[in-house]
Amino acid sequence: MFADLFPSRTLTWYLARLFITRILGVLVLLVLVLQMLDLLSESGDILAVPGNGEAQLWYYISLRTPQLIARFLPYSVLLATLFTFWPLNQNSEVIAMRAAGLSAHQVLAPLLLTAAAVSLVSFAFNETVVARATGTLKVWNELRYYPIPKETGTRSNVYLRDGPNILVARTVSGSGAATLMEDVTFYRRDGAGIVLEQVRSPRATFAEGGWKLQSPRAFTVASTSTQPQPDRVVAQSITPAQVAISRVDPDGENIVSLSHKISALRAAGRRTDELDGKWWHKFSGPLSALLMPLLGSVAAFGLARSGQLLVRAVVGMALGFAYFVVDNAALAMGNFGGYPPLIAAWAPFLLFALVGETVLVRTEE
Repeated sequence: MFADLFPSRTLTWYLARLFITRILGVLVLLVLVLQMLDLLSESGDILAVPGNGEAQLWYYISLRTPQLIARFLPYSVLLATLFTFWPLNQNSEVIAMRAAGLSAHQVLAPLLLTAAAVSLVSFAFNETVVARATGTLKVWNELRYYPIPKETGTRSNVYLRDGPNILVARTVSGSGAATLMEDVTFYRRDGAGIVLEQVRSPRATFAEGGWKLQSPRAFTVASTSTQPQPDRVVAQSITPAQVAISRVDPDGENIVSLSHKISALRAAGRRTDELDGKWWHKFSGPLSALLMPLLGSVAAFGLARSGQLLVRAVVGMALGFAYFVVDNAALAMGNFGGYPPLIAAWAPFLLFALVGETVLVRTEE
């Protein structure tokens, strides 16, 4: 079967080399342009923080660049497909391949093989580099580019419910009994959700079966007065384990870590449909690079006869971009419970694989 798909080793390497160089070229161009534009929009906020300078700008670039690579790699594969087939058709190389007895699938096979390798590299890159960079950048962004605390596992803007009451912490670090909350606000509310008291504290630690606010200041709504208070224990129904799973960022977690947190949330009786969809999409997302040559192949065949090179290239590009639109829409529907997570993650991929194959067969085979 392998020999049937790749009858010529020379032709396979020729097409694969053309394709991979164009993927890299388009990706580098897109990332450089988008990184410069993004840095222009964020540099003011970064440099506005006292003590931040050129080192922080380079640190931002080191965190943002992996995100841009992961996000725009499938687009690069789509554009590289069009940029590969366009000159091949103009130079009648596709016609020569077909005249030599190659089918449309055999012409496309080297590109699909290259795209499969790109998908594997993309998956490994996402799990080892992008997830860690995304998690760090989100924390730094939510801290408005102030220094991230040195403790490991720091999370920001954590929101917890204690019956009708609410406990909010700007940052949470550590784990278990050593969990530390900073810049804490506790809202004491009645059964109707009306705030009766707001208590602010610079730090909170787990003690005496609850969260001990250090040097708190309480604002009482009834008297509209603010008074300092002695150390106070609040939110006794919230455990360190609940804090650990209170907020899960699927984009900042690798598959193994996300699996463990999904299991913990399920054990706690939490709804995990959104996280399940994101977990499945960690597999289907990188595979979108494999789909792009099939969708863009409409620009490869029939051009010499029809003379509609530009039209067919636009159709191929439209199919590729339509996939990303449908993919995002399906994930959104899955997050709201409209689709099961498995269908939300995989249905767009399978649908457009069938569309691409149908277009290829009907136009050329």
